[in-house]
Amino acid sequence: MPKRVNAFLFESDVNKFISGEHFESYKFMGSKLINYRGKEGASFCVYAPNAREVRVVGNFNGWNGEKHKMYRVLNTGLWWLFIEGIKDGELYKYEIHRRDGSVVLKADPYAIYSELRPNTASIVTEFKEYKWNDSKWLEQREKTNIYESPVNIYEVHLGSWMRGENNRFLTYREIADKLCEYVLDMGYTHVEIMPVSEYPLDESWGYQPTGYYSVTSRYGRPEDFKYLIDKLHQNNIGVILDWVPGHFCRDEHGLYCFDGGHVFESDNPLLADNWDWGTANFDYGKKIVQSFLISNALYWFNEFHVDGLRVDAVAAMLYLNYGKQHMDIRNKYGGIENLDAVEFLKKLNKVIFERVKNPLMIAEESTAWPLVTYPVHDGGLGFNYKWNMGWMNDILRYMQTDFPYRKDNHNLVTFSIMYAFSENFVLPFSHDEVVHGKRSLIDKMPGTYEEKFANLRALYGYMMTHPGKKLLFMGGEFGQFIEWRFYESLEWFLLKYPMHDALKRYVKDLNIFYKDNSELYELDHRMEGFEWIDASNAHQSVFSFIRRNKKGDFLVIVCNFNKGKYEEFKIGVPEFCDYIEIFNSDRSVYGGNNFVNEGLIKAKKEEWHGRKQHINIKVAPLSFIALKPVKKV
Repeated sequence: MPKRVNAFLFESDVNKFISGEHFESYKFMGSKLINYRGKEGASFCVYAPNAREVRVVGNFNGWNGEKHKMYRVLNTGLWWLFIEGIKDGELYKYEIHRRDGSVVLKADPYAIYSELRPNTASIVTEFKEYKWNDSKWLEQREKTNIYESPVNIYEVHLGSWMRGENNRFLTYREIADKLCEYVLDMGYTHVEIMPVSEYPLDESWGYQPTGYYSVTSRYGRPEDFKYLIDKLHQNNIGVILDWVPGHFCRDEHGLYCFDGGHVFESDNPLLADNWDWGTANFDYGKKIVQSFLISNALYWFNEFHVDGLRVDAVAAMLYLNYGKQHMDIRNKYGGIENLDAVEFLKKLNKVIFERVKNPLMIAEESTAWPLVTYPVHDGGLGFNYKWNMGWMNDILRYMQTDFPYRKDNHNLVTFSIMYAFSENFVLPFSHDEVVHGKRSLIDKMPGTYEEKFANLRALYGYMMTHPGKKLLFMGGEFGQFIEWRFYESLEWFLLKYPMHDALKRYVKDLNIFYKDNSELYELDHRMEGFEWIDASNAHQSVFSFIRRNKKGDFLVIVCNFNKGKYEEFKIGVPEFCDYIEIFNSDRSVYGGNNFVNEGLIKAKKEEWHGRKQHINIKVAPLSFIALKPVKKV
């Protein structure tokens, strides 16, 4: 029999937790409704090694912990208590008596539900057994080779995608029904949800959490969030969750200076303080931090069935001087790498891939750190995807350039192919690109009203055919002109206007086109899936290339990023056969002028672009075109 340290805690759990090897610590930490020695109530377990005394306070004892002092669990730093009569819904905090004589009230780091801000108490919650209906999805996920599959992600902020009457938040269940219908109709494969771990400040969008295990109460209870994920899975839509293991907010009720000492952050203020964001950094060298964070990652996979985590701000984790460029902070070898963070990320990914079948672990890593998406045993960090921030920055800079000057910035489009296969990339147009004065995607585009939309259609076509998986933030699909506002709904009324409605139809058809053509995703991460036809046509700003699948089938892609209009534009093609146009962003139903290629396009035996044959096609200004060979059977 496993040895117990008390009637509730096993010695093996305690030892693994303290040594940084307990990856399901949420199963015994925090508050749990239990039957203890024949009595109904709740147990409480918290790690506070520097505390002189810890008490449990709540609405059940008038917030006076005199009668509810916790017991030390040997010399482990853990404190434990059972309180008879506690029921689901009771509010509580830990009253930490520090060694300097001060007293502070702290929310439970392992609470699974919390009060709605601005209140900050944890809530004793029965983790109700949820009847999942997504077994088919999970079985399918296990068998799917995600690297050779279409991945087209719709990024969503639950509080502002859509709101109810009087600007109220929709509940998780209300969002589930509306979001599923919309995402399914639009043809996305995945939804990425911005952080839902409890956080006090709406303006942080969830990126400054206090309750890592606590699903934000803004939209409902934990079982309601499960319903949202379940509903998406039943409609064959994957769910990726934004996860923030890099830093946490410094609000008094949170993790910061938890027991008077530095439990979660470094003892060194140079390393603990995140000056850019006014937050605190985790100390990844601390074993209990490893148990806390890795357990939290698994919590979302195990208890909520998420399909992946997009790990926020990995660059801030990897570099000691991130956000502190005026300081020279070095590791023991003289480098600027955070060695503890590197080892933590490797350990995190190793555990996730050992325990979860076919997960997505996506790094938001904005530097040239090598081997981010390589396995740990090959010297990598162990992620399987990384946001391609270089591609995003270059192409947006190019698209914001006025037409006469694009020829001088041609390399901003071509450079990405030089490194496109060095990692497994996601191409992101995320929330970060449409806030803080950066302007919305449609508003970044130069030109007249019509040219802005044509530009954006061409950009989306290029994105969908460039190697890498895809991500688009909500509102971008119908061309919202104002920047994203977290405090109100997207401007859905814009769909009453023809150009916005046409853009939405374009994005929908483009999403379906992407999923229907394996040439656009099967060889995303291999050089043989991409080949330039003409990468040097700077004076016309026209780019042409080939995408291939594993069988050797191919598409010819043409992107015109300038205002030239061509009745007969020569394109060298791989094979001497007929071609047909299968997609054109200039169709009138998309808001274009219908300058398109009808019927069969005959190849001519004349060398062009270094190939033995070419075709002549119509190319509209600011357009995206996809052509397919018609091979004789």
